[in-house]
Amino acid sequence: MQLDNIYAKRIGGKNFGKDTTIYKFEKIKRAKKAAQKANPDIEILDLGVGEPDSTADDLVIKKLIEESGKHENRGYSDNGIQEFKDAASEYMDKVFKVNNIDPLTEVIHSIGSKPALAMLPLTMINPGDMALITTPGYPVFGTHTRYLGGEVYNLPLIEKNNFLPDLNSIPTDILERAKVIVLNYPNNPTGRSATQAFFKEVISFAKENSIVVIHDAAYSALVYNSEPLSFLSIPGAKDVGIEIQSLSKAFNMTGWRIAFVAGNADLVNAFATVKDNYDSGQFKAIQKAACTALENPIITKKTVTKYKRRLESLISILNNLGFDASMPDGTFFLYLKAPKGTKSGLEFKSAEDFSQFLIKEKLISAVPFDDNDSYIRFSATFVASDEEDEKRVLDEVKQRLSDLEFIF
Repeated sequence: MQLDNIYAKRIGGKNFGKDTTIYKFEKIKRAKKAAQKANPDIEILDLGVGEPDSTADDLVIKKLIEESGKHENRGYSDNGIQEFKDAASEYMDKVFKVNNIDPLTEVIHSIGSKPALAMLPLTMINPGDMALITTPGYPVFGTHTRYLGGEVYNLPLIEKNNFLPDLNSIPTDILERAKVIVLNYPNNPTGRSATQAFFKEVISFAKENSIVVIHDAAYSALVYNSEPLSFLSIPGAKDVGIEIQSLSKAFNMTGWRIAFVAGNADLVNAFATVKDNYDSGQFKAIQKAACTALENPIITKKTVTKYKRRLESLISILNNLGFDASMPDGTFFLYLKAPKGTKSGLEFKSAEDFSQFLIKEKLISAVPFDDNDSYIRFSATFVASDEEDEKRVLDEVKQRLSDLEFIF
């Protein structure tokens, strides 16, 4: 059977499966595989992975085991159990001082933050509508906006603006069509945080232009130089937007697939309406285990301590090699200008070039970004069993790069 005329245009139509473009993460994956094959006895040091290396806390795992076999937890949870909504509301108060989230109408669970970002365009995007998306960034909301016949306007995150989007730079004709702006702070990949002043500006901007704000707060509890900041803690935020909180990074629960959407009751209800037609809810035992996590934010503080220790060591190593590294505001990432070459004559035309060199020649994996100038992202989530093993990995990074003098 010939299927060329079956596939939707949004995934390539007749050309589906025939595109020979190799995307960034696939290139990294292939390069790692080739490097490992050529050097089977040498460990690849993965400083590119974007998920925690630790398992969930023992308290959370114990709760999951306890709840998994209970008869009452076997069935559909639909749009979530009230116990999880209550825990989410209390967590927002305890950690972010957001004490006005109604657990009945202003919060709902999601099977991870990625599905929330994929479903939310269905609540507001019609053909021709515009979504404002920061770049570099997580592409899911933009991808689904295009699937629905909408368009994406990219807001570049550049160093001179402290990696905050310049809202005043958006053309009038774009603003007239824009329905939503998607933000992410602390930001992946830059590691920079928003400020209260910026969030106040965003709220005024949203009200003036009748634009919805979606704040992807996946890293909001992983901060180093300040207290955790929620968009919803700013007066007026609930009038214009919602926030997506994830347990993946803060509680080492990436594979558990649990998050929540909170904020404006009408927007939460719109998400719930779409979600009800997509899934039947996360397993109740996982939601109940997630309640245990949310009730124990001390778990996140332990994780912050670990990543801070690793990041500080990595910063010292990289700065001794000529990089201009400093502690990020949050996340577990370092986002640095990529070198242009080495004094020995190597030349890197892009961050991707440098990334491929690191993998193939040094067996070190990192993620390149060439969206706005050339940057490389290192992550502190490399696999290490304890502090001694951390030191071993970092010493090996230092040793492998010690023969290079970079030019920036």
